[in-house]
Amino acid sequence: MAVEFQSISLYLQRNTLRSIIYIFLRLIILSIFIIIVLSSCGNSDKELSEYNSKNLGIEEILNVQINYTLGGKAKAKLSSPLMLRVQEVNPYVEFTKKMHVDFFNEIGAVDSRLDARYGKYFELESKVFLKDSVKVVNVLGDTLYCNELWWDRNKKGCEFYTDKPVRIRRKMQIIDGVGMDASQDFKAWHIINPVGVISIPNSQFSSN
Repeated sequence: MAVEFQSISLYLQRNTLRSIIYIFLRLIILSIFIIIVLSSCGNSDKELSEYNSKNLGIEEILNVQINYTLGGKAKAKLSSPLMLRVQEVNPYVEFTKKMHVDFFNEIGAVDSRLDARYGKYFELESKVFLKDSVKVVNVLGDTLYCNELWWDRNKKGCEFYTDKPVRIRRKMQIIDGVGMDASQDFKAWHIINPVGVISIPNSQFSSN
C-alpha cells in the first residue's frame, strides 16, 4: 500500500512539474510578443511612413525640376518641393506640396506660367490633373483661376481644359463661366458656358 501511495505521489509531482514548465513557456512567449508589439508602436510616424512607402513602391524626390523638350527645344520647366513616383499598373507621379510650371515659346522665352497646390501626372497617358488654387498667367497678363484643370500635351491647341467653374481676369474685365479649353500659352481660350462678364476700370483692377 505504501508503494502505491509513493507511485501516486511521484506521478503528481511529475505532472505538476510539467504544468509549471508549460505555464513558464507560455509566459515567455507572451512576453516576447508584448515586447515586439511595443517596439513596433514605438516607431515614429516618419519611420512607418517610409516603411509603407517602400512596400507600396513609392519613390520620394525633394526639390525636383523637370524639363520638357520637343525636337531638342525646351517647352516647359516644372518645379516642386516634393515629387512622389508611384509604381502601379498605371504608374503616376504626384506633386502634393504645390507645383510651378514655366512654358516657353519657340525662341525660349516664357510664354505662360502655371501654379497649383496639387498635381498628378499619369505617365502612360502623358497628361496632368491639377487641382486646388490653379492659376495660369500669360504674357499679356490674362489670368485663369479654377480649382480643377487638365493639362494634356497630346491635345494640340487646347492643352488645358476643364468642365468646372472658371474665372478669367483680363485688363478691363472679369469673365466667369463653367467649362473651358485653352492653348498651352493661354493666348487662345474658350469658355464653354459663360456666366457673366464684369467690366472693371483699369485703376481698380487687381492681378491677385
